[in-house]
Amino acid sequence: MSLIRGWLGEKKTAFHMWLSLDRHIYRRFHDVIIPGINGTTQIDHILVSPYGIFIVETKNLKGWIFGSENQAKWTQSIYGGSYLFQNPLRQTFRQQKVLSEFLDLPETTIHVVIFFVGNCEFKIVVPNNVITSGLSKYIRRYRSRILSEDEIDRVSRRVKGYVSIARLKNRDHVVSLRRRLSSTTNCPKCGGRLVERTAKKGPNAGNKFLGCQNYPECKFTRALA
Repeated sequence: MSLIRGWLGEKKTAFHMWLSLDRHIYRRFHDVIIPGINGTTQIDHILVSPYGIFIVETKNLKGWIFGSENQAKWTQSIYGGSYLFQNPLRQTFRQQKVLSEFLDLPETTIHVVIFFVGNCEFKIVVPNNVITSGLSKYIRRYRSRILSEDEIDRVSRRVKGYVSIARLKNRDHVVSLRRRLSSTTNCPKCGGRLVERTAKKGPNAGNKFLGCQNYPECKFTRALA
């Protein structure tokens, strides 16, 4: 059921962008699996425009949403039940890094939007790029031209060519995802190298653990076996 709900949410978002964004300005690509150094990443929607590249992550959820920027999981509360789902801010953090490497563009040229299409209400303070409405309005707020027409053509060919010719199967992406999440050498959050550290304070002081080399930007840690 969750897969169907997610698929419907992505289709709803794609249709919304088709209706409200000029296709001559915003080139749209949907359900793209991009390769990275540390496995693949799946991106719901990619928009290529003079104003930068947009990653749009769709969440089709109802009810109340709880969580924080630093939590690995957020909680959906509906009909008296609670359900965990991956923190989309962490999810898109890695997507942005992988896409930047794939397109050979600075991360600053890639804008991230997390769009909740279901009838939900945030019970948390969320960043401005986490929205429940006004997707096209949010995207059109970016008016500074940062990509030339040649760069737009190159990026579009790169994404389109990869999708049509060398696109990975979903099964391969799932295998890659499982391998990445169990890695003891690379950070599953951002793809950085995991290094051995020693806790300096708290109940685990003196114990060794694995931490991401990109700390403090990435705070991922993993216990040593």
